Amino acid sequence: MNPRTVIRKQVRTAERELVNLSHRIHAHPELAFEEVCASTWIAEHLSAAGFDVEHGCYGLPTAVRATVGSGPLHVAICAEYDALPEIGHACGHNIIAAAAVGAGVGLAGLADDLGLTVTVLGTPAEEGGGGKVLMLERGAFDGMDAAMMVHPAAAEMDAMPGTAVSQFDILYRGTPAHAGAYPERGVNAADAMTVAQVAIGLLRQQTTSTDRIQGIVTEAGSAANVIPESSRGRWIVRSDSLEALAPLKTRVARCFEAGALATGCELTASPVGPDYADLRPDPTMLALYRANAEALGRTFLDLPDGAAVGAATDMGNVSHAVPTIHPMLGLDCAPAVNHQREFTAACVTPAADRAVLDGAVAMAWTAADLATTAARAS
Repeated sequence: MNPRTVIRKQVRTAERELVNLSHRIHAHPELAFEEVCASTWIAEHLSAAGFDVEHGCYGLPTAVRATVGSGPLHVAICAEYDALPEIGHACGHNIIAAAAVGAGVGLAGLADDLGLTVTVLGTPAEEGGGGKVLMLERGAFDGMDAAMMVHPAAAEMDAMPGTAVSQFDILYRGTPAHAGAYPERGVNAADAMTVAQVAIGLLRQQTTSTDRIQGIVTEAGSAANVIPESSRGRWIVRSDSLEALAPLKTRVARCFEAGALATGCELTASPVGPDYADLRPDPTMLALYRANAEALGRTFLDLPDGAAVGAATDMGNVSHAVPTIHPMLGLDCAPAVNHQREFTAACVTPAADRAVLDGAVAMAWTAADLATTAARAS
């Protein structure tokens, strides 16, 4: 029987289990590095499908490595499963996880015949913490010939124009005092944050169209009649490459230093995980994936050259080390987009369930195509 037919049949046979896995993860959102249930469920599914499974690997309790086959071409299929605070799976990682498991299930019985080694990697903390970066540094992608994953979005795209990103926490420490009786004795930490925000707002006038600077203030005092002793915030800086990100980070750092200098506060800046690199998809793999997805009836949105998208992923770091693709599965849910509550709801609709199955089949077909091409070349 044709491998493509077998793959599709195996994914369709597992349809109920895959959709249930997607819905189960969606109903039980877990934050970065806390994905105990999601990683356990993924490990259990892959073990039942005949994979050799490690749960809690690379020094990460919620990382998973599941391997089947022993062929010369080694393909990694990445699963994500962390959620966002308050809005849950508003980036659809439940779909990513279930599609990755589905692709693995589709390939499990064919890997050796195709000349494949298939490894499904459960990668924690994409939303902050850089699970893939840590796993990459610790050898998870060593010896891999290709890496792939799919990601839901409002519209279908073969490649996400991913940017480089750095996240960090800011802490100002001042001196409290009675705001009415002794204001001159206080050193106002909230004012330091305000000065920094004003400086960043002015800096934005001199940044490029692909640069992004975002942040939230998480603490700025506890009583109106007390000069705030401390203020805290979390900030994100983005640019179109790691090379462009470095000088932008320096300029933003000076804005926070200005807040400390103007008010007399002490400043502490702490990175939140490693920097994410820009995403560099492999064009050969992209063409194979797109043809396979179109054969399943999916229709792609073509972005104009130079279109700026401010999203980022730790899959970008993988793409600098291994040929990688990161296509987007459209859920036909516009105007709802990623990181909105409406998108959270869209990730357990019939369109989302179809995306799980189509993403699984398209990735598995692409892995099979890579193996066939490699066999012909040898």
